[in-house]
Amino acid sequence: MADVYVEPEPKGRPEGSPITHYVLEYAHGVRVTNTNYQIQAEAISAAKGLGHRPLVARVRNTNKGNPDHWRAG
Repeated sequence: MADVYVEPEPKGRPEGSPITHYVLEYAHGVRVTNTNYQIQAEAISAAKGLGHRPLVARVRNTNKGNPDHWRAG
């Protein structure tokens, strides 16, 4: 079971700007699916359905190399 990251989009958005959707990515930045998920719960459910372990961002600006930025979904 691979870890996948539930990434809020758009990346690099200014403070206070809204999240428009979520995507699933592997640690090296490649998307797991080409789907844009409207809510985080949909992305988590899709990741689990594909047999992955979803990791959800704890902070606004994420770094996949920093485990403090992520929690299990």
